[in-house]
Amino acid sequence: MKRRSFMKTTAVAGAAATVAPAIWSEAKAQARNETLLLVTESPPNSMDIHGVGTNRPAYEVSWNTHDRLITYGVKKDANGNDHYDYTKLEPELATDWNVTPTSATFKLRKDAQFHDGTPITAKDVKWSFDRAVSVGGFPTFQMAAGSLEKKEQFVVVDDGTFRVDFLRADKLTMPDIGVPVPVIMNSELCKKNATATDPWAMEWCKNNLAAGGAYKVERWQPGQEVVFVRNDEWKNGPMPKVRRVIQRIIPSAGNRRALLERGDADISFDLPSKDFAELKTAPKLTVIGTPIENAMMYLGMNVNQKPFDNVKVRQAVAWAVPYQQIMDSVMFGQAIPLFGGADNKYKGSYWPQKDGYKTDIAKAKALMAEAGYPNGFETVVSFDLGLASTNEPLTILVQESLAQIGIKASINKIPGANWRGELLKKNMPMITNAFGGWLNYPEYFFFWCYHGQNAVFNTMGYKNLTMDAFIDKARFTSGPEYDAAVKGFIDIAFEEVPRVPIFQPLLNVAMQKNVTGYRYWFHRQLDYRQLVKG
Repeated sequence: MKRRSFMKTTAVAGAAATVAPAIWSEAKAQARNETLLLVTESPPNSMDIHGVGTNRPAYEVSWNTHDRLITYGVKKDANGNDHYDYTKLEPELATDWNVTPTSATFKLRKDAQFHDGTPITAKDVKWSFDRAVSVGGFPTFQMAAGSLEKKEQFVVVDDGTFRVDFLRADKLTMPDIGVPVPVIMNSELCKKNATATDPWAMEWCKNNLAAGGAYKVERWQPGQEVVFVRNDEWKNGPMPKVRRVIQRIIPSAGNRRALLERGDADISFDLPSKDFAELKTAPKLTVIGTPIENAMMYLGMNVNQKPFDNVKVRQAVAWAVPYQQIMDSVMFGQAIPLFGGADNKYKGSYWPQKDGYKTDIAKAKALMAEAGYPNGFETVVSFDLGLASTNEPLTILVQESLAQIGIKASINKIPGANWRGELLKKNMPMITNAFGGWLNYPEYFFFWCYHGQNAVFNTMGYKNLTMDAFIDKARFTSGPEYDAAVKGFIDIAFEEVPRVPIFQPLLNVAMQKNVTGYRYWFHRQLDYRQLVKG
């Protein structure tokens, strides 16, 4: 198998009206039931999940083109739809594994190979894990979330056997091996494209794949589309039914919906909530909505910048957010409220959960006066333009409500391809943003978002040693001690509100009736391998 080169262009997708008439032109050569067209709002900005600033659409590329040692099983949710099962680990590149108190040893498939035909061996697995813990940023922190921290932990026993030595007893170590980050890469191909200043071939991997997963990238036109073709030599799972997948970028939500309703597109995730609410009542399409586990939409405040270093200012903002208005006129009921609870106290060892805040402008004004800002102040609130269909109307409502307590907030719209990079700088005073923890444990979410040592998704720069101690305790304990630790960090989060929870989002997907096999995944991206088009 020869590695395909990418045809690249910097053209930005224009109005969908210019795309729609020819939307199936490339697929006509293939049988319609073997080609899946998905339309989406935001394009991937990289082919490398380990890259700096790699965005969520790029996770979808990586998930479908790379293998991991293990994956997750499947169960049915309350509505009878397929849902990944985080309690069940299943084989992918590894056929089986043996876990002891000190290590996990994986046996690799003997016939597995990369897209270019190179056999996959344990040295590729070690190189890939070494890379993930060495490049810094998100991938390295993700590995650390499961106590995968040092290259010395990863051992080549022989060509077909790989071992992970444990640093400590951590219930998240094995689940963390099945998330999107620890992908298995073609180490020799990467080394050929590495340099003295770029030993992990980060620059080359932005635009090229060194992978062996179920799909190859046949063509990538940044900002316009990604075309995937099935890897017919794939051995690490059931052969996908869909031969070809076209991911077309259509910035206009109205045009994405029109393409679906006409039958010209097969599937779409990121329509506005109003569209999903209306489409659920229409007979033409199948619409599935799943609460995103361990996730929330929030309004964040940078605690290292005045005036948001003042907890009373942050509390004032929390009492000023127009929660119900957002639920009604932005989400159209397609979300789970995280406001208006009985109080700002722990309600159980689960996450997310309701806090006690609700819209109370008088209370917000009083707190502003107590904080020394009776006349308010000026600030900037930023959002990800790549998800503008939700973020923009929500941010405008927040802006209008903050004005009632004297906060004059201008709006900063950041292109989706740049959003992750801007978050990492941690210099935005206010943001509206959604975050979901891949592993469904409260301490996992708090490790990412509230721990003072976390340089990635602790976007508010929040540091509290007591909070850190509770998070660390919960990560490595169980029983009553665990519950006490979770109570400790939730109570602090509600009291100090560096980020104001607004709602738990649903992952909505609309598809043609003849598309089946959809499965909800914690990473909130499509897995093409299970999809079937009748």
